[in-house]
Amino acid sequence: MFRSFFEMKKVPFSRDVPVSKLYESAAMHECIARLEYAADNQKFIVVTADAGCGKSTVVRKLAASLPRDEYVVMYLSDSNLTPRWFYKGMLDQLGVEARFYRGDSKRLLQHEIEALRGRNKKVICILDEAHLLEKETLEEFRFLLNTEYDSFSPMALALVGQTELWDKLKASRYDAITDRIDQVCTLPHLDRSETEAYISAHLAYAGGRSDIFTDAALDTIYKASGGVERRINRICEKSLMYAAQQNKRLIDDRLVDYVLEHEMPVRRSI
Repeated sequence: MFRSFFEMKKVPFSRDVPVSKLYESAAMHECIARLEYAADNQKFIVVTADAGCGKSTVVRKLAASLPRDEYVVMYLSDSNLTPRWFYKGMLDQLGVEARFYRGDSKRLLQHEIEALRGRNKKVICILDEAHLLEKETLEEFRFLLNTEYDSFSPMALALVGQTELWDKLKASRYDAITDRIDQVCTLPHLDRSETEAYISAHLAYAGGRSDIFTDAALDTIYKASGGVERRINRICEKSLMYAAQQNKRLIDDRLVDYVLEHEMPVRRSI
């Protein structure tokens, strides 16, 4: 409804925005660069952020940046992942049937990774929602680094999760994992200028006007969202819908306040 009202060619704050059009903050750019370095040098990296702060965007941008003829990206996101299903998920992505016993599947996966390395392909395994996983599954993830002589890494590993993941890993019971970690990268919330740039990038993708939101409206969106991208999307989308319903071409702070109060109460950040 609001797309035609604002003469947009695409929906600006949806989940299906192409990777190339997604806003990239300075912190996100640095995180992607670190992930690319880890993929190229077969390192173990941990990426953390609060919910809605761009972890999925970073993973999508990383996968898009790695040449398919040089890299194999394996990705798993399952909060209930067990070690057995971990290996099955990895092997499924390689088109190989898993074995019944976990140890057999582990050896088969290592064999497939070695075969890929023999074809000059680098492998990166990404385990998302890692903050929800049990120690046993995280240990299996770490075991993939083990080689006969422990002299090189057969693949790159990336643990991705919410901020509490790093707090969890700092506990002494996870020493065997943290001792292997090469890099840690944390994505912060967007600041006020980045929030404006984020909204402008999405409006530019949509192909409509770039001056729909007033400066005061942007201030309100930033304070209400706390610089969390997922919240920014929801506030902007609801504001565009309400503005179209009210036949308003300009979205000011009063309109955003109304939306926050009546359509989608959110926790405001001061």
